[in-house]
Amino acid sequence: MSEGFDISVIIPTYNRRELVQRAIDSVIGQSAGRHEIIVVDDGSTDGTADVLLSVYGDRIRLLRQANAGVSSARNAGMRQASAPLIALIDSDDLWHPDKSRLQMEWLAAHPEFGMVLCDVRRVEADGRLIDVFRRRDILPEDGWVLRWILRNPALAPASAMFRREVFNGTGGFDESLRTAEDLDFHLRVAMRWKIGVVETTLVDAMRGHDGLSMGTNTYDDYVRVIERTVTSPMAQQLPEPVRRQALAEIYARNARGMLLCGRWADARRLAIKSWKNASGTQERLRVLLLIPLALRRRLRNWKAAA
Repeated sequence: MSEGFDISVIIPTYNRRELVQRAIDSVIGQSAGRHEIIVVDDGSTDGTADVLLSVYGDRIRLLRQANAGVSSARNAGMRQASAPLIALIDSDDLWHPDKSRLQMEWLAAHPEFGMVLCDVRRVEADGRLIDVFRRRDILPEDGWVLRWILRNPALAPASAMFRREVFNGTGGFDESLRTAEDLDFHLRVAMRWKIGVVETTLVDAMRGHDGLSMGTNTYDDYVRVIERTVTSPMAQQLPEPVRRQALAEIYARNARGMLLCGRWADARRLAIKSWKNASGTQERLRVLLLIPLALRRRLRNWKAAA
């Protein structure tokens, strides 16, 4: 493969030898940009590496490692990146043909920004549309957006393109987190760099098959990430009401999730924390609405056990 790449594309994969080919093909099919495609085989046992080498040859760089998780795989790939820009795509995601072109152009026009995002179509495993994740619903403005991301740090990694300095400055993804590593990365980037949005749907992200994002430990990791961020020196520069509002929303949202998976004591603990941080009617209403949900779940459990 020739040097002089515009973008290093990092694709972690584990036992998805068919799916990952769709992801690779969507990168190869981009309308613009010279792509260094780095696939990190995270200990696959289904022959992924052999299949990819036979299909793509030197069109990709293939790294192999013992299974260590998606954060380790992404970081391993980014450490090998040679291009000034880095983009991520998981092996079950697809890029639309103009993704690279539009995001490269945006970053070229905004040299003071570290990362740019885009809208994402969330789809079922069979391709049926679930919804569209519109970044402007969370980030009403470009620039220093930590105050907004604290309230909802959701990040589809495949939607992000960022400068290599962002990886160098953050160290990449926190490998101690089994889930919520993307939220943590998003927050740490927002503390140090401006972030912008291309208001166009440029990614399909698959949901509802064998991912980790819906495990019950996600709620614990989510809360841990937010609490760690709120107490960081950079976040302490935000007004206290902003930080308290973020905590109130995060605690209530994760209390609801814990109720849905039957973690009653943990849900109660987070609901109390949310109430203590709430400062407005809407935030307190969010906590109060957990009560009928808890009653319905209890009633359903009683009926199931009867």
